[in-house]
Amino acid sequence: MGEQITDTRMRRPVITARAAATFEPVGRSVATARAFVRDTLQGWGCADIVDDAVVLTSELVTNAVVHAGTAADVLCLRNDAGVRISVADRYPEREIPLQNAGQVVVHPDREGGRGLLLCGALAARWGVEYTAAQKHVWFQLDLPDRPAGTRSAGPALPVDALPVADARVRVAVIQIDRGGCISFWNEDAQDLFAYDPEQVIGKPLTDFAAWPHTPGTGTGIAEALQLSRWEGSYGIRGADGRVVPVYASHLRVRDADGEASTVCLLVRDHERAILQSPPRTPAPDSASQAAQAEGRPSDPFEVFIGSPAPDDLDGLLQRTVERARDMLDGDAAYLLLATDDETELEVRASTGLPSARQRFARVPVEAGSGRYGSARMPAVHEDLTAVPGAVPLLSGTGMRSVVTVPLKVEGRLTGSLGVAAESAGRYTNEEALRLQFAADRIALAVERARLTELEKLRRGSLSFLVEASDLLAGTLDRDQTLALMAQMTVPTLATWCAVYTVADQASEPELSYVLHEDEDRIDGLKTLLMKVDPPEPVPTPGARVWTAPSDAAHDAALRTSMRSLGLGNSARPSTGPGTTLATASAVGGETVVLPLVARNRVIGMLTLGKPTEEHFRQEILELAEDLSRRAALALDNARLYSERTAISQSLQRSLLPPEPLPAVPGVEVEVIYRAAGEGNEVGGDFYDLFPIHDGAYGFAIGDVCGTGPEAAAVTGLARHALRLLAREGLGGPAVLERLNAAILDEGARSRFLTLLYGELWPQDDGSALLKVVCAGHPLPLRLRQDGSVEPAAEPQPLLGVMDDLELYEQTVTLDPGDVLLCVTDGVTERREGTRMLGDDGLTDVLTTCTGLTAGAVATRVLRAVERFAAEPASDDMAILALRVPEVPAG
Repeated sequence: MGEQITDTRMRRPVITARAAATFEPVGRSVATARAFVRDTLQGWGCADIVDDAVVLTSELVTNAVVHAGTAADVLCLRNDAGVRISVADRYPEREIPLQNAGQVVVHPDREGGRGLLLCGALAARWGVEYTAAQKHVWFQLDLPDRPAGTRSAGPALPVDALPVADARVRVAVIQIDRGGCISFWNEDAQDLFAYDPEQVIGKPLTDFAAWPHTPGTGTGIAEALQLSRWEGSYGIRGADGRVVPVYASHLRVRDADGEASTVCLLVRDHERAILQSPPRTPAPDSASQAAQAEGRPSDPFEVFIGSPAPDDLDGLLQRTVERARDMLDGDAAYLLLATDDETELEVRASTGLPSARQRFARVPVEAGSGRYGSARMPAVHEDLTAVPGAVPLLSGTGMRSVVTVPLKVEGRLTGSLGVAAESAGRYTNEEALRLQFAADRIALAVERARLTELEKLRRGSLSFLVEASDLLAGTLDRDQTLALMAQMTVPTLATWCAVYTVADQASEPELSYVLHEDEDRIDGLKTLLMKVDPPEPVPTPGARVWTAPSDAAHDAALRTSMRSLGLGNSARPSTGPGTTLATASAVGGETVVLPLVARNRVIGMLTLGKPTEEHFRQEILELAEDLSRRAALALDNARLYSERTAISQSLQRSLLPPEPLPAVPGVEVEVIYRAAGEGNEVGGDFYDLFPIHDGAYGFAIGDVCGTGPEAAAVTGLARHALRLLAREGLGGPAVLERLNAAILDEGARSRFLTLLYGELWPQDDGSALLKVVCAGHPLPLRLRQDGSVEPAAEPQPLLGVMDDLELYEQTVTLDPGDVLLCVTDGVTERREGTRMLGDDGLTDVLTTCTGLTAGAVATRVLRAVERFAAEPASDDMAILALRVPEVPAG
């Protein structure tokens, strides 16, 4: 470790960019730090190392904020070699566990020290520095080299050996401004993609590009547009909704004012030779001869692939199929890689075939009986028309003869390489031996590149699942959970997504959410799926193919096209050929359904789809399955929470008196009730106002200890018992004493209760006579016309504690203009730090309410309580205001 630190200090790299942030010592800071590092590195164009940086930062920040318990300072530095990230905590005395002599090796499953193991495994360099105030753990991630292009010239060739192109070669010239939007669109681009310039100028290129990007691998379109030079294949969605495969060459330039932009040259993919850069090395035969002339052995792999070999799997596979096609003078070539269980092969590269658009399509390893039906053995088919379906990948392509050979590493099948021709009888066993020799030379390199890609994908998948789990755990709202499920899958895992929910076993699946990467396609996709029977809610784990959407889309597109040509029933309304064809193209690829299973019950289905002729790769399906398990549990938790909240709110409403409250002649009455919490717990505060007999009215305001079902039981008992006993003609003390006995009869389920109960008689002279009993409740306050405030009752024992209570009632006369204010302790015990509103604070507020109506008094009290503290109220509040109006003069 000391050598690493010394080396880093001696290097003195040039810092070209800097970003820093500090994170508080709380658990959520880890996710925030991950997002900070990810956004920073992506903004710097360092997408190749984002996943490793996020994983290492997550571990080191966890050590700081969780284990060390201090704030974490994260510093990102961009230098000429890569990116250096430092995580510092404020606890330098806490040494980190190291694997030195005499110490126990840290186990990967143990929390402490695991970040250092990952640094040693993933980082190019790392180290630890101690200061008097901080401890810094840093790591350096180097950026992969991107070799620059070189000039070269090709030899003179006969005409029949030249690349094939259309009679009129069209080179689309598109200029992209620094914001990623199209600023120029030439006539050839208009001819190729059927868009007029005014339809595309000013819009992002991402609206039209079908970019072959999967999590953790490859380069995204935003990164590609930032590179000084880039070449490769992707697709452009034409005006008819179909994807046109293109080969593109991007060059980043700046004008005289220093404004940067990207110039893109595009041709049809089968005309890629027009733009494709020539190989950086001599032809294989020349290289072999040169090596032999210098007396050094020639590398069969470099002879076949060329040197330097592509450093990414896609580039290596594409180079392989092109060299294999040229070596056997074929018209097409393709390469498939085996899945982990070696039962299927995935299309990973092809040239000269329409199936190039069917990347990740899968075919079985054992396609039939005999040696020619297995990809494990070399095979030569002299005429495919004589054996229909012998090579499913070539069906409908016009290829007549084909030779295929396996790629094997240590006797294990890792892939298959094939070369095909449009004429029959082109290949014999001699060509099969030549191709097998080449396949043996490249099999190990392909397997290494594949494993490297899988490792990158695994790291990206782990980071993706960690962030997905954080997002899903952060909400208990059903609709928001559905939206998150779709937004996490589109466009990362699929082009479009639909979520079906199942209420119960007897209910049909319901389409609950639809999302497409192109917002303009969402409405058409939703309309299409509403017309299709939903998938069966089968609990079988894993993804299963669902063909109904693509079949329905193709049928709808066919009917629309026939109507537009006048061949169908023109009486039916048409949404327009362009719209229907675009929808068909959007859902025309592979569609899979993953069950959402929670607590041994299917609660829905997650449906993922690709556009026309595109397929899912197995690793993406496995990642989607992991996501579906987490999403199902989050969705079921949201459902249970919603049901519990609805039940609690319904119970809460049942404990309050029916609306509206009865009108009391000559007395203004106003009640405000505010329940605290998130709505999933029944509170203990209640109020009531009811007629008794002969112009007398009863009123009450109370607070049961605690919340939940037990408190709700006492609340319901108190409210209904008060009405029943009062209407039996009992006075206030007798009513409360019998209620106290009823509460005590509940035994262990009982809760003590504070209660203010009163009876009210409006008088002919405009006043009101009240008889009140205050059993352990905050005292009612009387506001006189002169602004003075005084308690209107004396405190007495609360209910539900003692058997023998001797309560008494007190008589209060409210003169015209007087107000009686009754509240629960949620008002008087409102806190801000160590301060509390209290009885004195409530008295001060009431003093300012002289001359106000009962409604205005209650509102002013509520506003004062809310403004007393910034935090939301943690206790229920009930406010009851009674006011005797002033007698009009004259």
